[in-house]
Amino acid sequence: MLSSHLTVLESSSSKYSTATLFRIPQLDNAGCVAEWRSITYQQFLRDVELFARYWTRVFKNDRIPKRSVIGMWISGFTYIDVLHIYGISRAGYIPQLFSLRLPNPSVIYELLQKANSRAVICDPSFKSLLADCPVPTHCILGSEKIESVDEPLPDIWNIREDDIAFYFHTSGSTSGSPKLVPMSFRWLNSVVVKSRHISMPQNPERQDVTVFMGSMCHIGQTFMFVGTLQYGSCVIQPTSIGFSSEELIDMIRRCGLNRLNQFAAFLMKHFKNARQDSKLLSIMKNLDDIVYSGMPLPYEDEQWALKSGLPLRNLFGSTEIGGMLIAGGNERNKALLQPLPGTSYKFVPIESAGEEAVHQSTAALYELAILSDSPDCPHETLRHADGHFHTGDLFQQILPGWWVSRGRDDDWIKSETSLRCDTKSIEDNARAMCSGLIAECIVVGSGRPSPVMFIEPAVDMDHNKLKKEIIRKTRQFHARRYLHERITSSDMIVIVPRNTLPRTATKGNIRRKAVEEAFKTQIDSIFAN
Repeated sequence: MLSSHLTVLESSSSKYSTATLFRIPQLDNAGCVAEWRSITYQQFLRDVELFARYWTRVFKNDRIPKRSVIGMWISGFTYIDVLHIYGISRAGYIPQLFSLRLPNPSVIYELLQKANSRAVICDPSFKSLLADCPVPTHCILGSEKIESVDEPLPDIWNIREDDIAFYFHTSGSTSGSPKLVPMSFRWLNSVVVKSRHISMPQNPERQDVTVFMGSMCHIGQTFMFVGTLQYGSCVIQPTSIGFSSEELIDMIRRCGLNRLNQFAAFLMKHFKNARQDSKLLSIMKNLDDIVYSGMPLPYEDEQWALKSGLPLRNLFGSTEIGGMLIAGGNERNKALLQPLPGTSYKFVPIESAGEEAVHQSTAALYELAILSDSPDCPHETLRHADGHFHTGDLFQQILPGWWVSRGRDDDWIKSETSLRCDTKSIEDNARAMCSGLIAECIVVGSGRPSPVMFIEPAVDMDHNKLKKEIIRKTRQFHARRYLHERITSSDMIVIVPRNTLPRTATKGNIRRKAVEEAFKTQIDSIFAN
């Protein structure tokens, strides 16, 4: 019998009914956390069912049948957001989750149409943007205190493995729009199994306390929350995804946080502070677990953390798969990765890794493929012609069965929040729209809030005027993209002399990683404020 997020919630709410599931910040007038409000498993289940009945009544009035897709354009970061996501699902509908980082309504309309969505629930800040929405729109409720209505709810066990449970979207745009990522109940069952492995407590006698790593509109936090639920653990909703080291200490002291989950870019800020603050370092060493995901930590930071005694683990994953590989299990080298149990993967040797990969290492490189018989193999619409899913992620085998990430075989980078960005499409658009202005360009910004474009100019022109002209000519292209993919400010364009950017020796291609390294100080200064 298939398990899902809803069956896990029902089981855990019975087993851990009075245990605290959420700790939610209550801010004072100065914007500081006055207290962390507790919500139990039993209360969360009650609230989910309350919301489910409420939206059942709303959609009945809209004449929207069960199993219809409902678009959800919300932050995914608050308790109310989680109630809406789980409530819509509990009511028997299929949530289609949009990030607030995708603020273009025309793209939203296209994605709604592709999924055949019948309605949209949105954050109030976007209500005015949906004036021309082709389906009914509703604002999310402002409080968990809502009207109680008497509506029947479907049997949560009455599901088929090929039925769709959720629609997510790739975190980067292709051809001006993210791709739909349908999540079947078969796939969701694999999330239950894999997250159970990741979230297993070290001390079953004590409740684990962890923290939100991102939005429930993305797979990372959805995956980790299912793991949290299975063990009766508690999750803290911080004041922001990139919370300060001071807030981290507060969560440890007042909420008992013992497991830290964060994206690499945010975790590095705590590492930077801990290098200067022995007290913070000592506090972090006493945590039971530090899991980071989204993108690799710089080698120096990872090695410093492991040598300093931090309980660090890398969870390698993606939107289409969820968690795939986990580090920390090899005693000789804690940085090495291995596939999660119960999966069916293949590391396929690649004949040519391209000059950039060869520059990194002369060792053999392998692409990770998710085989069709693996429970977490994505929906058929995302697979390749051979029936498998080829991730595009490259690895090097260090020891038999143990791997280290070596980047990707394409032109994608990951932003500060580990969302993907197609640099090549930005470069291609700039070259096409600014052919007389640009001799060469490259887009960088791995681990940054947004991309930065380096330009070797084709004309002798004032740099500020050149930047503004490039922004003007490419504005329409960037308007359709996620916020983390956009270059809409001249501050994000750097003009350098001709033949300045690092190139490969043979073909003369500009090396993206080398540009990141050579101009690191300049890129740092762009994002300093």
